[in-house]
Amino acid sequence: MPNSQVVHVIDDDVDVRQSLAFLLSTAGLAVRVHESAAAFLKALPGIQDGCIVSDVRMPGIDGIEMQKRLKAGGCTLPVIIMTGHGDIALAVEAMKAGALDFIEKPFDDEVMLTAIRAALARRSSERDSGAAGSEIQSRLDLLSARERQVLDGLVAGKPNKIIAYDLGISARTVEIYRANVMTKMRADSLSALVRMALLAGIGP
Repeated sequence: MPNSQVVHVIDDDVDVRQSLAFLLSTAGLAVRVHESAAAFLKALPGIQDGCIVSDVRMPGIDGIEMQKRLKAGGCTLPVIIMTGHGDIALAVEAMKAGALDFIEKPFDDEVMLTAIRAALARRSSERDSGAAGSEIQSRLDLLSARERQVLDGLVAGKPNKIIAYDLGISARTVEIYRANVMTKMRADSLSALVRMALLAGIGP
């Protein structure tokens, strides 16, 4: 990682900020912490290149509103959103607003480090989006009509139970279709699946 790349951690919880700062520093990553989105946006003119790791629920400016402001201001730093359990709809909304990934709290240290390194690598070489879009479309073509309906529900941020209700099938059946979708799309996580779908133009 180039020395100019810094991981910017934004969270109103001081314990989260400190634990992430320790984790990233120990892993050899440069890190800077911010107690709020407002504080980060204020410091933005002097921010170094890198990526952003932000909580989605914060007082004042939340993670999604911050993303919108960054986008409006032309800031293209990759954003990883941290969400609480059950905040899938918010996480999907964050990805629609431009987040690269989302990670549920409490998270495994290696999961977070892998996501951050991927974001920094993406930042260093953003390219081939056209080829990627074509590959994703070929995978979408493999989905059955029902699997596509389940995918649409997931991209809309709906939990399995709601998708099951909407389609008139059991939640267990939705889980089976969801597993099939993950396999056919070659997605190793829900965030990866949502990212593919958004790249392919799926979603409101």
